[in-house]
Amino acid sequence: MPQTQPQPDRSGETPLVEMAHMSIAFGGVKAVDDAWLNLYKGEVVGLVGHNGAGKSTLIKMLSGAYQGTGQIKINGGPVHIGNPRDAKAHGIETIYQTLALADNIDASGNIFLGREVMTPWGTLNDAAMEAEARKVMNRLNPNFRRYKEAVARLSGGQRQSVAIARAIYFNAKILIMDEPTAALGPQETQQVSELILKLKAEGIGIFLISHDLHDVFDLSDRISVMKNGRIVGVVRPQDVDHDAVLGMIIGGKMPKGLVPAADGTAVPAENVAA
Repeated sequence: MPQTQPQPDRSGETPLVEMAHMSIAFGGVKAVDDAWLNLYKGEVVGLVGHNGAGKSTLIKMLSGAYQGTGQIKINGGPVHIGNPRDAKAHGIETIYQTLALADNIDASGNIFLGREVMTPWGTLNDAAMEAEARKVMNRLNPNFRRYKEAVARLSGGQRQSVAIARAIYFNAKILIMDEPTAALGPQETQQVSELILKLKAEGIGIFLISHDLHDVFDLSDRISVMKNGRIVGVVRPQDVDHDAVLGMIIGGKMPKGLVPAADGTAVPAENVAA
Protein backbone atom coordinates (compact mmCIF):
# COMPACT_ATOMS: atom_id res chain seq x y z
CA MET A 1 0.00 0.00 0.00
CA PRO A 2 1.19 3.58 -0.64
CA GLN A 3 2.50 5.64 2.23
CA THR A 4 0.06 8.02 3.91
CA GLN A 5 2.31 10.08 6.18
CA PRO A 6 2.29 13.84 5.47
CA GLN A 7 5.22 15.27 3.54
CA PRO A 8 6.94 18.54 4.52
CA ASP A 9 6.26 21.66 2.48
CA ARG A 10 9.46 22.27 0.50
CA SER A 11 8.22 25.40 -1.29
CA GLY A 12 10.82 28.13 -1.04
CA GLU A 13 13.45 25.71 0.33
CA THR A 14 16.78 25.46 -1.47
CA PRO A 15 17.58 21.87 -2.42
CA LEU A 16 20.60 20.29 -0.81
CA VAL A 17 21.55 18.84 -4.21
CA GLU A 18 20.49 19.84 -7.72
CA MET A 19 21.69 17.99 -10.80
CA ALA A 20 20.62 19.27 -14.21
CA HIS A 21 21.33 18.30 -17.84
CA MET A 22 23.63 15.48 -16.73
CA SER A 23 25.02 13.40 -19.59
CA ILE A 24 27.83 10.92 -20.10
CA ALA A 25 28.66 8.46 -22.88
CA PHE A 26 30.86 5.38 -23.06
CA GLY A 27 32.03 4.26 -26.48
CA GLY A 28 29.50 6.52 -28.16
CA VAL A 29 26.57 5.11 -26.16
CA LYS A 30 24.87 7.55 -23.81
CA ALA A 31 24.64 5.99 -20.36
CA VAL A 32 23.04 9.13 -18.92
CA ASP A 33 21.15 11.49 -21.22
CA ASP A 34 20.10 14.97 -20.01
CA ALA A 35 19.09 13.63 -16.60
CA TRP A 36 18.12 15.69 -13.57
CA LEU A 37 17.76 14.97 -9.89
CA ASN A 38 17.32 16.90 -6.66
CA LEU A 39 17.44 16.18 -2.95
CA TYR A 40 16.42 18.15 0.13
CA LYS A 41 17.86 18.17 3.63
CA GLY A 42 16.53 15.31 5.75
CA GLU A 43 15.01 13.57 2.73
CA VAL A 44 15.39 10.10 1.24
CA VAL A 45 15.09 9.94 -2.54
CA GLY A 46 14.83 6.44 -3.96
CA LEU A 47 16.42 5.91 -7.37
CA VAL A 48 15.08 2.91 -9.26
CA GLY A 49 15.25 1.41 -12.75
CA HIS A 50 16.20 -1.81 -14.48
CA ASN A 51 19.83 -2.86 -14.86
CA GLY A 52 21.54 -0.48 -17.28
CA ALA A 53 18.99 2.30 -16.74
CA GLY A 54 21.79 4.68 -15.73
CA LYS A 55 21.02 5.18 -12.06
CA SER A 56 24.44 4.11 -10.72
CA THR A 57 26.21 6.06 -13.47
CA LEU A 58 24.27 9.21 -12.65
CA ILE A 59 25.07 8.90 -8.97
CA LYS A 60 28.74 8.23 -9.73
CA MET A 61 28.83 11.63 -11.45
CA LEU A 62 27.79 13.16 -8.12
CA SER A 63 30.32 11.08 -6.18
CA GLY A 64 33.16 12.10 -8.52
CA ALA A 65 33.80 8.62 -9.87
CA TYR A 66 32.70 9.70 -13.38
CA GLN A 67 32.99 13.08 -15.10
CA GLY A 68 30.37 13.99 -17.68
CA THR A 69 28.56 17.18 -18.60
CA GLY A 70 25.84 19.08 -16.80
CA GLN A 71 25.49 21.23 -13.71
CA ILE A 72 25.63 20.27 -10.05
CA LYS A 73 24.59 22.64 -7.27
CA ILE A 74 25.08 22.09 -3.55
CA ASN A 75 22.93 24.28 -1.29
CA GLY A 76 22.11 26.44 -4.30
CA GLY A 77 25.69 27.10 -5.39
CA PRO A 78 27.30 25.56 -8.50
CA VAL A 79 30.19 23.21 -7.76
CA HIS A 80 32.72 21.25 -9.78
CA ILE A 81 33.16 17.62 -8.79
CA GLY A 82 36.10 16.22 -10.71
CA ASN A 83 36.99 13.35 -8.39
CA PRO A 84 35.89 11.67 -5.15
CA ARG A 85 38.03 14.06 -3.09
CA ASP A 86 35.99 16.99 -4.45
CA ALA A 87 32.78 15.17 -3.52
CA LYS A 88 33.96 14.54 0.03
CA ALA A 89 34.90 18.23 0.36
CA HIS A 90 31.24 19.04 -0.34
CA GLY A 91 30.00 16.56 2.27
CA ILE A 92 29.13 13.80 -0.20
CA GLU A 93 29.90 10.25 0.90
CA THR A 94 29.10 7.04 -0.95
CA ILE A 95 28.43 3.59 0.47
CA TYR A 96 28.67 1.12 -2.38
CA GLN A 97 27.09 -2.32 -2.31
CA THR A 98 30.53 -3.85 -1.64
CA LEU A 99 30.93 -1.45 1.34
CA ALA A 100 34.69 -1.08 0.54
CA LEU A 101 35.68 -2.29 4.00
CA ALA A 102 39.05 -3.81 4.86
CA ASP A 103 37.98 -7.22 6.15
CA ASN A 104 41.12 -7.92 8.17
CA ILE A 105 40.92 -4.87 10.45
CA ASP A 106 38.43 -3.78 13.11
CA ALA A 107 35.65 -1.21 13.10
CA SER A 108 37.70 1.79 14.22
CA GLY A 109 40.45 0.91 11.75
CA ASN A 110 37.88 0.94 8.94
CA ILE A 111 36.25 4.17 10.06
CA PHE A 112 39.62 5.94 9.96
CA LEU A 113 41.07 4.04 6.99
CA GLY A 114 43.17 6.50 5.00
CA ARG A 115 42.52 9.24 7.57
CA GLU A 116 44.21 7.68 10.59
CA VAL A 117 44.80 9.58 13.84
CA MET A 118 48.49 9.65 14.77
CA THR A 119 50.31 10.19 18.05
CA PRO A 120 52.92 12.96 18.39
CA TRP A 121 55.50 10.20 17.88
CA GLY A 122 54.17 9.24 14.45
CA THR A 123 52.47 6.01 15.45
CA LEU A 124 48.79 5.07 15.13
CA ASN A 125 46.71 6.40 18.00
CA ASP A 126 44.54 3.32 18.36
CA ALA A 127 43.00 4.44 21.66
CA ALA A 128 41.84 7.77 20.21
CA MET A 129 40.41 6.13 17.10
CA GLU A 130 38.52 3.52 19.11
CA ALA A 131 37.11 6.20 21.44
CA GLU A 132 35.82 8.21 18.45
CA ALA A 133 34.51 5.05 16.80
CA ARG A 134 32.51 4.24 19.92
CA LYS A 135 30.97 7.73 19.93
CA VAL A 136 29.81 7.60 16.34
CA MET A 137 28.67 3.97 16.53
CA ASN A 138 26.62 4.76 19.63
CA ARG A 139 24.68 7.29 17.53
CA LEU A 140 23.81 4.60 15.01
CA ASN A 141 23.82 1.28 16.77
CA PRO A 142 24.02 1.50 20.60
CA ASN A 143 24.07 -2.30 20.83
CA PHE A 144 27.29 -2.63 18.83
CA ARG A 145 30.02 -4.14 21.01
CA ARG A 146 32.42 -5.93 18.65
CA TYR A 147 35.07 -3.21 18.38
CA LYS A 148 38.07 -5.54 18.62
CA GLU A 149 37.02 -7.97 15.90
CA ALA A 150 37.92 -7.90 12.21
CA VAL A 151 34.90 -6.70 10.23
CA ALA A 152 34.96 -9.94 8.22
CA ARG A 153 33.46 -11.59 11.32
CA LEU A 154 30.58 -9.11 11.64
CA SER A 155 27.05 -9.60 10.32
CA GLY A 156 25.88 -7.79 7.20
CA GLY A 157 23.91 -5.25 9.24
CA GLN A 158 26.88 -4.57 11.51
CA ARG A 159 29.15 -4.09 8.49
CA GLN A 160 26.66 -1.58 7.10
CA SER A 161 26.77 0.24 10.44
CA VAL A 162 30.56 0.52 10.18
CA ALA A 163 30.38 1.82 6.61
CA ILE A 164 27.74 4.39 7.55
CA ALA A 165 29.69 5.43 10.66
CA ARG A 166 32.74 6.07 8.49
CA ALA A 167 30.69 8.35 6.25
CA ILE A 168 28.96 10.42 8.92
CA TYR A 169 32.02 10.74 11.18
CA PHE A 170 33.58 12.91 8.50
CA ASN A 171 30.51 15.18 8.39
CA ALA A 172 28.63 13.77 5.43
CA LYS A 173 25.61 15.90 4.57
CA ILE A 174 24.72 13.91 1.46
CA LEU A 175 24.81 10.13 1.59
CA ILE A 176 24.62 7.87 -1.44
CA MET A 177 23.60 4.30 -0.58
CA ASP A 178 23.85 1.68 -3.33
CA GLU A 179 21.72 -1.41 -2.60
CA PRO A 180 22.22 -1.17 1.20
CA THR A 181 20.02 -4.18 2.01
CA ALA A 182 21.12 -6.51 -0.79
CA ALA A 183 21.84 -10.03 0.50
CA LEU A 184 20.67 -9.16 4.04
CA GLY A 185 18.12 -11.13 6.00
CA PRO A 186 14.88 -9.57 7.32
CA GLN A 187 16.31 -8.67 10.75
CA GLU A 188 19.44 -7.04 9.29
CA THR A 189 17.37 -5.25 6.65
CA GLN A 190 15.25 -3.80 9.44
CA GLN A 191 18.41 -2.69 11.25
CA VAL A 192 19.71 -0.87 8.16
CA SER A 193 16.28 0.71 7.60
CA GLU A 194 16.37 2.07 11.14
CA LEU A 195 19.84 3.49 10.51
CA ILE A 196 18.57 5.29 7.41
CA LEU A 197 15.66 6.81 9.33
CA LYS A 198 18.05 8.00 12.07
CA LEU A 199 20.27 9.71 9.51
CA LYS A 200 17.25 11.33 7.90
CA ALA A 201 16.13 12.65 11.30
CA GLU A 202 19.58 14.23 11.71
CA GLY A 203 19.04 16.21 8.49
CA ILE A 204 21.23 14.13 6.20
CA GLY A 205 19.98 13.84 2.62
CA ILE A 206 20.09 10.31 1.22
CA PHE A 207 20.02 8.93 -2.31
CA LEU A 208 18.87 5.32 -2.02
CA ILE A 209 19.58 3.09 -5.03
CA SER A 210 17.66 -0.15 -4.71
CA HIS A 211 15.94 -2.90 -6.68
CA ASP A 212 13.71 -3.65 -3.69
CA LEU A 213 10.55 -1.62 -4.16
CA HIS A 214 9.34 -2.54 -0.67
CA ASP A 215 12.40 -0.83 0.84
CA VAL A 216 12.03 2.12 -1.52
CA PHE A 217 8.37 2.65 -0.64
CA ASP A 218 9.01 2.21 3.08
CA LEU A 219 11.97 4.59 3.29
CA SER A 220 11.69 7.17 0.50
CA ASP A 221 10.01 10.56 0.53
CA ARG A 222 10.19 10.62 -3.26
CA ILE A 223 11.02 8.03 -5.91
CA SER A 224 12.99 8.87 -9.07
CA VAL A 225 12.62 6.41 -11.94
CA MET A 226 15.21 6.05 -14.70
CA LYS A 227 15.03 4.29 -18.07
CA ASN A 228 17.58 4.37 -20.89
CA GLY A 229 19.68 7.01 -19.16
CA ARG A 230 16.84 9.49 -18.66
CA ILE A 231 14.58 10.39 -15.75
CA VAL A 232 11.10 9.09 -16.48
CA GLY A 233 9.69 11.03 -13.55
CA VAL A 234 9.71 11.61 -9.82
CA VAL A 235 6.74 10.56 -7.69
CA ARG A 236 5.77 10.45 -4.04
CA PRO A 237 5.04 7.00 -2.57
CA GLN A 238 1.67 8.08 -1.21
CA ASP A 239 0.51 9.05 -4.74
CA VAL A 240 1.33 5.76 -6.50
CA ASP A 241 1.46 2.03 -5.89
CA HIS A 242 4.08 -0.57 -6.77
CA ASP A 243 2.42 -1.37 -10.09
CA ALA A 244 2.55 2.27 -11.17
CA VAL A 245 6.28 2.48 -10.44
CA LEU A 246 6.88 -0.83 -12.22
CA GLY A 247 5.04 0.63 -15.20
CA MET A 248 7.40 3.61 -15.17
CA ILE A 249 10.44 1.31 -14.97
CA ILE A 250 9.30 -1.00 -17.77
CA GLY A 251 7.30 1.30 -20.04
CA GLY A 252 9.03 4.60 -19.38
CA LYS A 253 5.74 6.46 -18.97
CA MET A 254 4.25 8.49 -16.14
CA PRO A 255 1.09 7.22 -14.39
CA LYS A 256 -2.11 8.88 -15.50
CA GLY A 257 -3.49 11.70 -13.37
CA LEU A 258 -0.12 13.04 -12.20
CA VAL A 259 1.38 16.35 -13.30
CA PRO A 260 4.74 17.98 -12.42
CA ALA A 261 4.80 20.38 -9.47
CA ALA A 262 7.30 23.25 -9.13
CA ASP A 263 10.18 20.98 -8.10
CA GLY A 264 9.56 18.47 -10.87
CA THR A 265 7.84 15.93 -8.63
CA ALA A 266 4.68 14.51 -10.19
CA VAL A 267 1.63 14.92 -7.96
CA PRO A 268 -2.13 14.43 -8.45
CA ALA A 269 -3.49 17.11 -10.77
CA GLU A 270 -6.01 18.29 -8.17
CA ASN A 271 -3.14 19.14 -5.81
CA VAL A 272 -1.58 21.67 -8.23
CA ALA A 273 -2.87 25.20 -7.91
CA ALA A 274 -4.25 26.65 -11.13
